[in-house]
This record gives sequence, structure tokens and C-alpha cells, in this order.
Amino acid sequence: MQSANAKKFRSELKDYMDAAVSEPVRINRRDGQSFILMSEQIYDGFRDEIQSLQRRLLGMAEIVDGKTTPMTRGEDRTARFKKR
Repeated sequence: MQSANAKKFRSELKDYMDAAVSEPVRINRRDGQSFILMSEQIYDGFRDEIQSLQRRLLGMAEIVDGKTTPMTRGEDRTARFKKR
């Protein structure tokens, strides 16, 4: 990950935006704050992965809490998704 201070980032904005297409860029302020510049494609990938992990975690929580029903051999596993 590339890194730059705010002054250098402002002066070379186009170069850092081009770099952010392939990898996130960290921008540091004097006061210690940091910001990340990334392409929308990378951001969307992160967001999709987080949503996927949240759904899996929710499913695991339902299993742990006993909110699931056991399947029987030969039962149609997709029946609940089919229109009636």
C-alpha cells in the first residue's frame, strides 16, 4: 500500500488516483489521522465480502440458537424458495 502526506497527495492527486485503481493508498495528516483512497471496484468488493460474512455469521447464530430444523433424507432442500 502506498502512503503519502496530505500536502504531497494534493500536489500529485492524479498520480495517486491512478495508483488507487490497483491498490488502496493511505493519506496521513500531521495530526495522525489516516484516510484510505481506493477505487470504487475495490470498495464494492470489500462491501460484498463483508455482507457475505455477515450472512454466514447470522446463519451460524441461528444454528447455535437452535432456530433451524433438521433435514430428512430425500427432502427437497429448495422447496422453501419456490413460488407457491
